[in-house]
Amino acid sequence: MLKVNHLFKSYQTGKITYEVLKDVCFEVEKGEFVAVMGASGSGKTTMLNCISCFHSYDKGEITLNGCNLSKLDETEIAKVRNEQLGFVFQDFMLLDGLTVFENVCVPKVIRNEDYQPMEQKAATLLKMFGIDHIADKYPAEISGGQKQRVAVARSLMNDPLVILADEPTGNLDSRSSEAVIQAFIEAKKKLGATILMVTHDTFSASYCDRVIMMKDGAVDCELINKGDRKAFLEDILIVLKKLNGGDDNDNA
Repeated sequence: MLKVNHLFKSYQTGKITYEVLKDVCFEVEKGEFVAVMGASGSGKTTMLNCISCFHSYDKGEITLNGCNLSKLDETEIAKVRNEQLGFVFQDFMLLDGLTVFENVCVPKVIRNEDYQPMEQKAATLLKMFGIDHIADKYPAEISGGQKQRVAVARSLMNDPLVILADEPTGNLDSRSSEAVIQAFIEAKKKLGATILMVTHDTFSASYCDRVIMMKDGAVDCELINKGDRKAFLEDILIVLKKLNGGDDNDNA
């Protein structure tokens, strides 16, 4: 589904070159819920921005469902973002002047699709995530956890190949974070959604199928959830402690 092969990314500041990504390789299969973790500066968010084509990269290859994204022009990239990728951001990115229902409909409005199937799809997603009762409210009238579940629903409107989530629980308390992660799990179970999530939240990561650990711009190791979430959480904490020198809550 999603393949990242030998990805390199650097930034130039004056005469100094900073290598951010160094030969990053991994795959995400259809229907997987995968987390990317690592210390501040490990390259997590930069890598996600390269996959979404918001950032260019020096060399390597990113393929989505067999399509090499680096070969696309700006118009084609915009189409991929709207039709094949779903996005969930830390800061929600909801439109304040639109209701919850209207925010969820935005991806299909951009595609100028018929209103009736759009309405049915939005209603189904809102009900699935337990937020149908706030459909007519505006973002300023709902909680952070509700806003993020609205964002998850919006990301699924066009049945994307992959959802890219950047610190989706970073601004939420533990109860709201759990509700958002459960929304991802529901999307995976009921819709077959594929999710790649950058996070510093070990609790959220423990619900994933795999965790890709990054250090100094490279993939250090991968952890696999064998079905025991608490044991997986312990594994994550142990590895993060080694990678981060005892601090497992750094941001990217």
